[in-house]
Amino acid sequence: MRLPVLLIALGLSGTASAQEISLRLPVACEIGRTCIIQHYADHDSSTAARDYRCGTLTYDGHDGTDIRLPTLAAQKAGVAVVASADGRVLRIRDGMEDVSVASRSRDSVANAECGNGAVIDHGNGWQTQYCHMAKGSLSVKPGDAVRAGDPIGRIGLSGMTEFPHLHFTVRKDGRVVDPFTSGPAAEACGTKQTASLWEPSVERALAYQPGSVLNKGFAPGPVTMEAIESGAAEQSVPATASPALVAYVRAIGLKGGDVQSLTLFDSDGKPLARNTAPPLDRDKAQWMMFAGIKQPAGGFRPGLYRAIYRVERDGKPAIEQAFGISLGP
Repeated sequence: MRLPVLLIALGLSGTASAQEISLRLPVACEIGRTCIIQHYADHDSSTAARDYRCGTLTYDGHDGTDIRLPTLAAQKAGVAVVASADGRVLRIRDGMEDVSVASRSRDSVANAECGNGAVIDHGNGWQTQYCHMAKGSLSVKPGDAVRAGDPIGRIGLSGMTEFPHLHFTVRKDGRVVDPFTSGPAAEACGTKQTASLWEPSVERALAYQPGSVLNKGFAPGPVTMEAIESGAAEQSVPATASPALVAYVRAIGLKGGDVQSLTLFDSDGKPLARNTAPPLDRDKAQWMMFAGIKQPAGGFRPGLYRAIYRVERDGKPAIEQAFGISLGP
């Protein structure tokens, strides 16, 4: 989605002196553990969509990088949005409610799709934009000088979004630039024609993943997508006397034809339950699955129970995630 610039403007020249720019991660989180990349910028000029690796982790017209939190509970706990490079705050917006657009009309955020956010000018034509921040969280104002890593707000649910995340856009002379390539996508998938704009340590942390596990865990009974999204599923911890033991996952970035399996093992490594889903009929932004059993006579034995989630794509392993829980009385 191409998000419009923000409302409060102040004409200032930037502070950067270098022709290029080096970017830090704009969120105070750990990629792959406390946050994950949901979408990249769209490199297809048609109505189709492809990310910089010619994958499907984007959608038509998307002009930035979406860094997503795993649950609403994580968002409410507070995750800082930080300046990705030195610069000066150019524009801001604050005061929009943190409400998923799925529960209201999209017209309610017309011309304010970015929600609460900020634009920072870095000089030499470079600007960064930060969208969907939490209401009342912005700690900067137009004209403020910021250093890379300075907090400017918190991740929220404002504007055109259905899940808590930061939409981060980079522009050079008003043109959108993908920080993963610093320019147009290569014609040959996987070929990098230009260097990344990320600092080396950040670039390593942001290594491309064609699909990922966003949530995983165990529950004492049936699990819903709503419970996973809210974080409630994480709060209900199974024990030996629980009515059931259910392993669950929510994965993102799945492709049509993917074959998924989730297997639950007991403390001796014996399979207790297995769920194998039919091949996906089309690409899926997210997908939940679970596998579990009811409480046996006398309850579950104490010990370490494990689950393994696997995705096979085009006949080859694509995603594998193992996780476990120690059951006590």
